[in-house]
Amino acid sequence: MKKTLTFIAICLATFTVKAQIPNFSSTQHIDQEFGLGTISITYGRPNLKGRKIFNNIEPFGQVWRTGANSATILKLTDTVIMEGHKVLPGEYALFTIPGATEWTVIINKTAKQWGAYSYDQKQDVLRFKVKPYKLVAPLETLTIQFADVNVDRGILQILWENTGLSIHLKADVNARVIANINKMMKGKDKPYYVAAVWYYNHNLDMKKALVWMNEMEKVQPDAYNVKYWKGRILLKLGDKKGAIASAKMGLAIAEKDGNSEYIRMNKEVLRDAGAIK
Repeated sequence: MKKTLTFIAICLATFTVKAQIPNFSSTQHIDQEFGLGTISITYGRPNLKGRKIFNNIEPFGQVWRTGANSATILKLTDTVIMEGHKVLPGEYALFTIPGATEWTVIINKTAKQWGAYSYDQKQDVLRFKVKPYKLVAPLETLTIQFADVNVDRGILQILWENTGLSIHLKADVNARVIANINKMMKGKDKPYYVAAVWYYNHNLDMKKALVWMNEMEKVQPDAYNVKYWKGRILLKLGDKKGAIASAKMGLAIAEKDGNSEYIRMNKEVLRDAGAIK
């Protein structure tokens, strides 16, 4: 049976190339910068076409390729923590086992394989459970996407028919970033600005962040973004008076340059500091 399916897959692939006829289910490739690397996903996107999918076309309790055609491929260029489980850099197949109240997510070593016909549990790197949820409206085309993404946290979503699945991602990069900052601070081109913003966004040493932003201010005394971030840091340190003064200067510079984004952002600091409503 496996040989027959493999032969059919090869024939279909050859026919598609020669006749220039697309797959019945289109392929999508998405890249997402995350942590200090990139997460890439390649998968086939089947449509409902009036069918019932889960617990019918895709039975509960059976391994699913999480797409159409070839198994869904997950590629990591840096370590990613998925639902609390560490996955090292590499290329994997992303399988799932659908269920009524719980899905099993599978990360498998054999990235390139047709469907789940040759799936081998011995090649699994990781298995973990995720609870599905009901979508507000039916979704015709299988969609895998990233949501709520920032530098070191995000969600990988699998959405189709009436079902959604959210896989929480984390990148443990803070220690490495701090080490890089400390190393670069010893060099000629010191990353004052990005270092201060990183410290602010990750609730680290605000006094150190202020020192760095003050150094940046010496280099760019008329930069509205520097004034804004200095105001933010001062506000977090509890210095409302200093934050207001910095944001007012940033607002004046932004208004002079006609930068609507930093007009709004410096006004936000003033509102948070209680200077304006």
